[in-house]
Amino acid sequence: MTAPGGMLGARRRTNVTDAVAGVAKYHRVANALRAEIREGAFDEREGRLPAETELAKRFGVSLPTLRQGLGVLRAEGLIESRHGRGTFVKRDRPRQRRSRHRYGRARKDERLLTSDLQHEIGFAGRAPVPAHIAEAMGVPPGTEVVVRRRRLLDKKSGRPEEVGASYIPVAIAGGTFLEEPTVVPKALFLCVEDLSGQRYATVRDLWRSRMPTPEEVALLELPHGAPVLNVVHTARATDGTVLEISESTWPADRIVVVDEYDVDQEPTETDSPSEV
Repeated sequence: MTAPGGMLGARRRTNVTDAVAGVAKYHRVANALRAEIREGAFDEREGRLPAETELAKRFGVSLPTLRQGLGVLRAEGLIESRHGRGTFVKRDRPRQRRSRHRYGRARKDERLLTSDLQHEIGFAGRAPVPAHIAEAMGVPPGTEVVVRRRRLLDKKSGRPEEVGASYIPVAIAGGTFLEEPTVVPKALFLCVEDLSGQRYATVRDLWRSRMPTPEEVALLELPHGAPVLNVVHTARATDGTVLEISESTWPADRIVVVDEYDVDQEPTETDSPSEV
């Protein structure tokens, strides 16, 4: 009969006391697990690492030391913790966001832009606009707008992929289905166009990399010290009216932004000479 742990128990009983002297125990743990991950040791377990108590016993270290070692691998992007499920080898490719083509694709197919993601609506209704959104919208801070807060999760793994909120003028969305906490049947911008009678003409994306807020850490289930990528997306009609501002935040290691543009494109009024 195979011993508990199967091949993992039979082939890989590395103990940190066997490692090179002078290297901290938690680094020895990290080095051993890193090698096993690269060898595909956890593939038969769907990428799940054994329980922390099992690993600590196997390596002959305390739980705090074991967790330090796992922290090294987590910081390297090799593993991730999933709430209530354990620690897994990271295998997913980063999600791509192709900013310049997303509207054209949605106009051809009115289904949700991210059909592989599950949408959760945390709030829908009227609320004061935050100061940084008010500035982009051109209204005083605290102005009442229609807000839709969302969280997107991978349908297969259940892992949170994105959190964000959309801010729409009350004149457009007030008293409509956008104030209801339900997922809309098509891309939000198509709903806003229908309600406003205007078409999205220009958009401006302002990207920032930063550390997450406590709320983002909880909603995205981020490990300690993990940065995020944030964008404030301002959409205007032909006459310059702001139709919607959307703010989205992703774990920085799960998103790739792809931008394509014409080299000879004429600058716009919002371009700055220093923005090269």
